Amino acid sequence: MTQTDDSFVLVVDDEPAMCKVLTGILAQERIPCVSASSGEAALEILNTREVAVVISDLKMPGMDGLELLGKALEIDPTTQVILITAHGTAEIGQKAWELGAAGYVRKPFERDEIVFEVRRALGKHEAARPEASGPVLGGMIGRSPKMKEVQDLIAKVAPTSSTVLIRGESGTGKELVARALHGGSKRGAKAFIKVVCAALPETLIESELFGYEKGAFTGAAASKPGRFELADGGTIFLDEIGDLSPATQVKLLRILQDRQFERLGGTETQRVDVRVVAATHRDLETLKKEGKFREDLFYRISVVPITVAPLRERREDVRELAEYFVRQFCKEHGKVVVLDPRAIDALKAHAWPGNVRELQNMIERLVVLSSGTITEADARAALPAGEPAAAVGSSLGASRMEAEKAAVQAALAETRGNRTQAAKRLGVSRRTLHNKLREYGVE
Repeated sequence: MTQTDDSFVLVVDDEPAMCKVLTGILAQERIPCVSASSGEAALEILNTREVAVVISDLKMPGMDGLELLGKALEIDPTTQVILITAHGTAEIGQKAWELGAAGYVRKPFERDEIVFEVRRALGKHEAARPEASGPVLGGMIGRSPKMKEVQDLIAKVAPTSSTVLIRGESGTGKELVARALHGGSKRGAKAFIKVVCAALPETLIESELFGYEKGAFTGAAASKPGRFELADGGTIFLDEIGDLSPATQVKLLRILQDRQFERLGGTETQRVDVRVVAATHRDLETLKKEGKFREDLFYRISVVPITVAPLRERREDVRELAEYFVRQFCKEHGKVVVLDPRAIDALKAHAWPGNVRELQNMIERLVVLSSGTITEADARAALPAGEPAAAVGSSLGASRMEAEKAAVQAALAETRGNRTQAAKRLGVSRRTLHNKLREYGVE
């Protein structure tokens, strides 16, 4: 393959309207992209240019998405392929994972869902490239003794099927550890299913985890497999397991013990071969003493505990993390920015209550606002002066919104409210700036 330019995202769909929607979303996120109307046309691009991520419709005339997936990985194994379909089944989704798909999205999809999948795939492509620098294991960067300890544990535990409990504060990278465990196991080619326990209402969590049969409740027009069935042969990641109610803990305990369950409204026992990885930022020992977390479940999920240290306890990693994020956001925003060594010293002095997520958010803001070099003064100005750790529990979407809002406000201040000039500084159209102002309520 001959590389002629920087890598980008390739959208493949035989429906022009869908191509327009997807490329429009990526353009708004300033992610370079092109489109192709067929699998055959996509192959021509894949054979001549470096493609980081392919987003392809599953059902297309001629070469379908699964065939394109296989051929794309033959050309370049580091290319990440996301399949989109309106006719998905558990079997097709499983086959996509087995063939090496990086993502599988059902229509109709949410804008944020597509953006999240693409950004995650871009990160995986960056880490998989031979020239990718830095000590990266499953996306984790760092040379500190505490990070090395985590990496060594992952290397030992990943090839097994042992249940793992990942502990650490919000923003430390617990999901990256879970994905590294999955990727380093024999299950790596199978599905990795993430369940955010705290995000599922009590009334829905049983049907989400275990599925349901047709007619199990009002609105159940067809049977639906649960997350455990979808993860069969692979790994299920139970994030924030400390937030599960006692009633759900009982149901979860059985499947952890026997790998057996019944769908909601069903009588047939389902059996699955699933590795369970759990994570929490809560003190489970205290919850156990208070009767809020079952003792037997605690011992079942913590066969192998892995603790990810907060960033303030491994400040040696700040430099490599900051430099990695600068490279990442320069690519995303089409900028060339360097990080002054004295700026790194300023970053190391911060306590980072929001951990790696806070650092990532701050570096993006600095890259967006920078005219070429992130100086010590820039870094110190961006650091909160005695502010509480407001970003600790924030979502990635909220962090990105705060970064964008800060960049917009700074551009307006620098141009004394001239929106045309502010839009030019930000590299967006005046209409986009107007929409952002309305969105953030700063108009």
